[in-house]
Amino acid sequence: MGSVSENKTALITGANKGIGFAIAQGLGALGFTVAVGARDDVRRAEAVERLRANGIDAFGVALDVTSDDSAAAAAKTIEQTTGRLDVLVNNAGIAGSTDDGAQTPSTLDLDVLRTVLDTNVFGVVRVTNAVLPLLLRAESPRIVNMSSNMGSLALQTGPQLAAYAPSKSLLNSITAQYARELADTNVLVNAACPGYVATDFTGFAAPRTADQGAAIAIRLATLPDDGPRGGFFDDDGVVPW
Repeated sequence: MGSVSENKTALITGANKGIGFAIAQGLGALGFTVAVGARDDVRRAEAVERLRANGIDAFGVALDVTSDDSAAAAAKTIEQTTGRLDVLVNNAGIAGSTDDGAQTPSTLDLDVLRTVLDTNVFGVVRVTNAVLPLLLRAESPRIVNMSSNMGSLALQTGPQLAAYAPSKSLLNSITAQYARELADTNVLVNAACPGYVATDFTGFAAPRTADQGAAIAIRLATLPDDGPRGGFFDDDGVVPW
C-alpha cells in the first residue's frame, strides 16, 4: 500500500461527466483528493485532466459498477493510491430504454428492468461493499447515494418510468438499510435528489445546471459528525419517501 494521503479522498462513480463530474469538482475545490470512477478509459482520463487543470488533486479509477471484479479492483486501486477513503458518492445511474412501451407497467420489458436495477441498485451495493472496509477506517466517513424524487412513493413525480422510478425507490430503501446497519459506526449514509438537471441523461432539456444538481451531494458528503443518517434530501430539505 502506498503512503496515506493527507487529504481526504472521495470516490465518485460515473464522475467523468454531468452531475458526477460537478460533484468531483466541488469536493476537489474543498480540498478532497478525488477518485474519478468511470468505465470509459478515454472519458475518465479526460475528466482527470480537466480536474487537475483546475488545481484539483485527482486520479482515475477504472470502474464498471455492474462488475463484482471491477468494484473489487477499484477498491484496491484507491487503497494503493491514497491509502484511504473518506467519502463514497454512488452517482452512476441509467434511465433505461423507453422504446415500444419498455417502461410502461402493462408492457414493462423485464430485460430493461434488470439492466436498470443492475446499475442503479446492484451497482451501488457492489461498490459500497467493496470499499466499505476502507470507509470504516476513516474518522468521518460519508456515503451519498444519488437518488431521485421519481422514486418517492409519496410524490409520484415525473413521467411514468416503471424501471427507473422503482430502481430509485429500491435505492432509497437500501440506503435506509445501510444506515441501520451502520448506526453504531461513524459512517453517515444518506440519499440525495439532485433535481431535474440539464445533462445528457435528460437530453439537456432541464432547468437546473450540473453544479446545482451536485450541491446536495456535496452537502451530504461533508456533513458534521452529528448530521442525519438514513435520510432522503434535496436542496429544500427532506424528501418524503
